[in-house]
Amino acid sequence: MIKKSRIFYAKVLLFGEYSILFDSMGLSIPYTHFRGELSFINDDKYTDYNFAITSNKLLAAYLIWLRQLETKNELPCNINLNAFEKDISHTLYFESTIPQGYGIGSSGALVAAVYDKYALEKIQPGRSLSADQINKLTSIFAVLESYFHGTSSGIDPLNCYIKHPLLIHNKKNISITGIPRNKSNKNSAIFLIDTGVQGKTGPLVQQFIEKSKDIDFLKLILEELIPANNLCISDLISGNTTGFMKSLKKLSYFLLKHLTPMIPAPFMPIWKEGLETGYYFLKLCGSGGGGFLLGFTSDFDQASISLAKHGIEPVPIYRAG
Repeated sequence: MIKKSRIFYAKVLLFGEYSILFDSMGLSIPYTHFRGELSFINDDKYTDYNFAITSNKLLAAYLIWLRQLETKNELPCNINLNAFEKDISHTLYFESTIPQGYGIGSSGALVAAVYDKYALEKIQPGRSLSADQINKLTSIFAVLESYFHGTSSGIDPLNCYIKHPLLIHNKKNISITGIPRNKSNKNSAIFLIDTGVQGKTGPLVQQFIEKSKDIDFLKLILEELIPANNLCISDLISGNTTGFMKSLKKLSYFLLKHLTPMIPAPFMPIWKEGLETGYYFLKLCGSGGGGFLLGFTSDFDQASISLAKHGIEPVPIYRAG
């Protein structure tokens, strides 16, 4: 029986939601405020018992699915499913503070934890990972996480597992990166807004995929969404603050106009106000439909004042200073 488990953090996909399905760039960072770890009920811990029981049942259902993959020779790596099953019978569960349906990697952290504990000949995380190792991990995690969403890029579990910012150049080229701090404007920030409702990743992703079968919408993705998304990433990584805010405004406007179903209705006017005033720009955090919204501002104090009028308190996850 496992006595100690590694901790896995949440993640925030700063850029690339939906567009990475069409091989755009992406940028993902670990978010250490929320975390999870494999644990056992009553194993010298006091927790929400009902939550633990529900989590244990989820792991049992996940195991059944993994067994099915094994039977079909579709398991992407060698996992000790017998050990996993034994621990589940001993009340294994995933102790987690990562809110579900909020677009910050609740299933990704779980998948990373299961791989870490039960994969045989696993690839060890670290900054020295080669491109081939990163690609291998991504393909493994894409399969292992597909149970939860129907389809997965593998990026969320990868970020949770490696615990470093990831720059997705394309589906086959992912590297560990860093984000330079803005020395000239110490009041700029990246922040989260809690919509207060859970999002449903699977249905929204499927809706987007179906919509993208329309030639006109696909053209918008390829000619507007992806260029704006890629520019945001390039400008942020290179420290081009002025260019970044311009690219971000284009991206925010595109999401508001063309991905309206993914934005909770009460936040539509708040999203518009940011675009009109320039105090902040909002975008989706994950698939949308609820959970968190992601915000960017060059003046966090002004953005906070503006959002406070709507009863919203932004939570900064990155400050330039």
